[in-house]
Amino acid sequence: MCHVIVTCRSMLWTLLSIVVAFGELIAFMSTDWLVGSPRVPEAMLDSHVSPEPYRPTLGIYGRCIKVTGFRRDVLCGPYAVHFGEIASGFWQATSIFLAAGILLLCAVAFISVFTMCFQSIMKKSIFNVCGLLQGIAGLFLILGLMLYPAGWGSDKVVTYCGAEASPYKPGMCSLGWAFYTAIGGTALTFICAVFSAQAEIATSSDKVQEEIEEGKSLICLL
Repeated sequence: MCHVIVTCRSMLWTLLSIVVAFGELIAFMSTDWLVGSPRVPEAMLDSHVSPEPYRPTLGIYGRCIKVTGFRRDVLCGPYAVHFGEIASGFWQATSIFLAAGILLLCAVAFISVFTMCFQSIMKKSIFNVCGLLQGIAGLFLILGLMLYPAGWGSDKVVTYCGAEASPYKPGMCSLGWAFYTAIGGTALTFICAVFSAQAEIATSSDKVQEEIEEGKSLICLL
């Protein structure tokens, strides 16, 4: 018989797991990792229109640039069609580690939805298994974020950030929201990994066992 067990701690862990997975995925896909130095579109240099500088953005594999000086059109898309075209080997490694971490987080987020009905698999707590996977994902994310600044010396970054750009020095660029989101998501990943133990304790408490013995199939506890 399937017992649906919902507690505050298990629901909070589930929601945090989903938020972390989506947050890291959105950050990885974003182009706002580096915000370039102000520049004027070439189309406006020869025109009589007062030039309005803009700041291009550069992601791990994508970028956003202004394509015309007469409209406020911004073109966003991947600059790297193939994996080998990513700006540097460090960013390629970053892509691998972040993708591996995000894949694990998405798998845990999917599984966490079903923990209300299934709390164990092969006599092992799903919460503990998911917590372990989140810990491994956090390590992958840390490795990716540590390698990312090492690629700031690539030709692509120098084009956006000036000749002063070098490994771990962004030059004239500033860090975008995607980078900070990835860092925040990594911290939350480890919080989720630790909190999974609390979710397991909450769903296997004495109160839960008592309600199961009473024959209840839907158990909701604060």
